[in-house]
Amino acid sequence: MAAVAEAGAPYLAQAMSARIGEFIRLRRDIHAHPELAFQEHRTSALVADKLRAWGYTVHTGIGGTGVVGVLRRGQGTRRLGIRADMDALPIAEAPGREWGSRRAGLMHACGHDGHTATLLAAARFIAEDLDFDGTLHLIFQPAEEGAAGAQAMMRDGLFERFPCDAVYALHNIPGIEAGHFHFRTGASMASSDNVTIRLQGVGGHGAMPQTTADTVVAAAAVVTALQTVVSRNVDPLHSAVVTVGALHAGQANNVIPEEATLELSVRALDRGVRALLRERITELVQLQAASFKVKALIDWREGYPVLVNTPAETRLAAGLARELFGAARVNTEAAPLTASEDFAFMLEAVPGCYVFVGNGGPGTPGACSVHNPGYDFNDAIIEPGAQLWTRLVADYLKASG
Repeated sequence: MAAVAEAGAPYLAQAMSARIGEFIRLRRDIHAHPELAFQEHRTSALVADKLRAWGYTVHTGIGGTGVVGVLRRGQGTRRLGIRADMDALPIAEAPGREWGSRRAGLMHACGHDGHTATLLAAARFIAEDLDFDGTLHLIFQPAEEGAAGAQAMMRDGLFERFPCDAVYALHNIPGIEAGHFHFRTGASMASSDNVTIRLQGVGGHGAMPQTTADTVVAAAAVVTALQTVVSRNVDPLHSAVVTVGALHAGQANNVIPEEATLELSVRALDRGVRALLRERITELVQLQAASFKVKALIDWREGYPVLVNTPAETRLAAGLARELFGAARVNTEAAPLTASEDFAFMLEAVPGCYVFVGNGGPGTPGACSVHNPGYDFNDAIIEPGAQLWTRLVADYLKASG
């Protein structure tokens, strides 16, 4: 076995390049067979079979379709976790790729096929070529796309059964040069809460509005007032988003409906701001509704929490990326994102870092936004991602002697 930490970037890059084709093919196979949240049976079976073949102890069915591969070496007590997500999205893929989705209406539109292939590439190299001292837990997670698969695995005893002193994950970012890495200490991605507001009034004929309690006018006032929550309640140095994505009311131009429904997405990059948004939105909606003699029913559903990278673990990963790829390809002051990610649940339980890797700069195919029918994971970033994971294991679980 090779001492990757001592051999350094040239050896690791050369050794990884020699076998990366296998994982490009694997990524494209997963891409062609997308599976939705908690339905990743084919993908998880593929992952489990690969890990077993390379000598990992494999545990399946965690949180539904989750897989954990465990590799122990030496007498070291340190324990490292690395996570990849596996699920696809209910989006119809644009035609044109020979490895395009074979399942109508489903596609890997966020790159989870590539995240899984990247971790598998590292898994094989680590098992066959890396000496270390400690325990490695490779976590293949279902249902990241809105179904909180991370939380499901944790409820199924993930960190009790597979304790980790640190946990890491990676996500591709379109619009950033391929193979460039972005890091941020602290709040890196936003919380995401979903809110349904039902306004109940008194319907009636549009020619006699005085006999009604108009839910349409009340809804319009609520939408307008919600725009003041961030601008007048949240510290200007903090970030938050309140989006009304849907408003449903009525069916005819001469009928005032007795009910209107609003659907909100609420996001924040600070836990205190998240709580403030809930307080102020609830108060504002109730008072606005009352001013129109309308009743407001609010269904507030907490989604993913703020994703917070811990300082020591972020410094470690960023430093290793600089050693491997050079300072020009590493940004340690990346801007936070108001998108959300359920790896945040794992980071609430264990220190760690969520790493971003560029999928392709402006003007390249890799710049196409995620959750888009034309998106595809850039196969060229499997290798640098796998290099980083391998180097992280080598450093975090250093072999003695």
